[in-house]
Amino acid sequence: MTPLNRSNHPATIHPERVLQFGTGVLLRGLPDYLIHKANQQGIFNGSIVVVKSTGGATDEFAEQDGLYTVVTRGIQKGQTVDKHTVVSAVSRVISAKEDWKAVLDIAKKPSLQVIISNTTEVGIQYVAESIFQNPPQSYPAKLTAFLYERFKNFGGGRSKGMVVIPTELITDNGLKLRDIVEKVAKHNELGKLFMKWLKYHVRFCNSLVDRIVPGKPDAETLLRKQEELGYEDKLLIMAEPYRLWAIEGDDRVKSVLTFAKADPSVVIDEDINFYRERKLRVLNGGHTISVPLAYLLGLETVNEMMLHPLMGRFVEEVITQEIVPTLPEWMIPEENPDAVREFAADVLDRFRNPYIEHLLLSITMQETSKMRARNLPTIQRFVEQQQQVPQRMVLGFAAYLRFMKAVRFEKGAYLGEATTPSGGIITYPIRDDYAEYFFNMWQKVDVHDAASVRNFVHAICDDSALWEMDLRPLSGFADAVAEQLNNLLTLGVEATIERQMATAESTTSGSGID
Repeated sequence: MTPLNRSNHPATIHPERVLQFGTGVLLRGLPDYLIHKANQQGIFNGSIVVVKSTGGATDEFAEQDGLYTVVTRGIQKGQTVDKHTVVSAVSRVISAKEDWKAVLDIAKKPSLQVIISNTTEVGIQYVAESIFQNPPQSYPAKLTAFLYERFKNFGGGRSKGMVVIPTELITDNGLKLRDIVEKVAKHNELGKLFMKWLKYHVRFCNSLVDRIVPGKPDAETLLRKQEELGYEDKLLIMAEPYRLWAIEGDDRVKSVLTFAKADPSVVIDEDINFYRERKLRVLNGGHTISVPLAYLLGLETVNEMMLHPLMGRFVEEVITQEIVPTLPEWMIPEENPDAVREFAADVLDRFRNPYIEHLLLSITMQETSKMRARNLPTIQRFVEQQQQVPQRMVLGFAAYLRFMKAVRFEKGAYLGEATTPSGGIITYPIRDDYAEYFFNMWQKVDVHDAASVRNFVHAICDDSALWEMDLRPLSGFADAVAEQLNNLLTLGVEATIERQMATAESTTSGSGID
């Protein structure tokens, strides 16, 4: 089979305008893919030189001249998508460990304008170290060393400043990275002039990336796809159709990041909090409020959850009727008042993607912290707006409490049990920092006594230290959760969902909410 490279698949080589720290699939499936699209449209005309910060060879990239295929598969606007793109934006990949001097030499390129990174959340941490190591260990120290090299080479020229865009999944990633780089610079005594150049001519942008990129498929799928394409690609990756790259920046940033013009999924705005809030509440919150219920029902993946007649309807209604309406109007862009509803439709398509096996149990990790951050503010807003509790979210919260019911502690893990539709018993790990807390609380509960269950729920809801907020003003919430939890324990999961859906439909019809 013909290998994928620039000899067999000619592609234009553009000036190196982007330095990228990281070779991960998210970077290759989102920023690199989007820059490639811009190049194809004659908009950006710049290539990416990639730094492999971790150990390991770069042979596969060299053999393929930086080319790789992104196979996009999923559901978009209700339609099945299955297409591929040969991405040619990467010019070369350099190992920081093997050739740090080559990385520093890139700082001397006048064409360079942008630095992108994804070194995982752990990567943006301060380490007190010398930037003059070969190479420095931490990513912020590597970045500082690179910026200092550029500063020296161009005499601190303002036109040779950089736009730095971390894509690590932490809030205010740009601001945090800037603070750490400044701290590293002070630790290394790089001088006031460098600090001034860093402050005024290097722009650190907060950013938010949103695309599921499972990466390289299994061997059988890879072979089948390569036979379809007619060439061998060791770097082929899979990705969902949906994509978003929101970057916080002003007109100066827009003038540099011209690739944003090539695809509406790249958003440059002075404030990207709306995009972060929308993702947190609708996508992440939709997962968190639904998954324990689906898992207790005996389902295993998000796609199975969406195919199930009861759970699929539950997920759609909890998102569209109870989560979407709670996003503050002042936060929604005036030019697109339907932005949240459109995103919700995209989220439901993403959940229905048959090509991504997203395990429900993996989503339940740290469910308590997720519930606190993603769903409780939504519940609070709903109660304030509608003067009633959100019935579907109440059931989701009750299912979470039931999921957190450990039956034993074994080999360092708290284990829960659930009954499958066929009557079998499944045992599952509760991977949550609050597993012991809930284990102890459940020990006091008589599951056959509704009053005991009610007391348990009220004790949980009254624990303001646990939730970092006071749930007691949410009138009727604890009682509603207690009723649903009692139903889960006595009637079973499926019967409880059926009863709740009928009740919610009746309540919604009576309230005039559409």
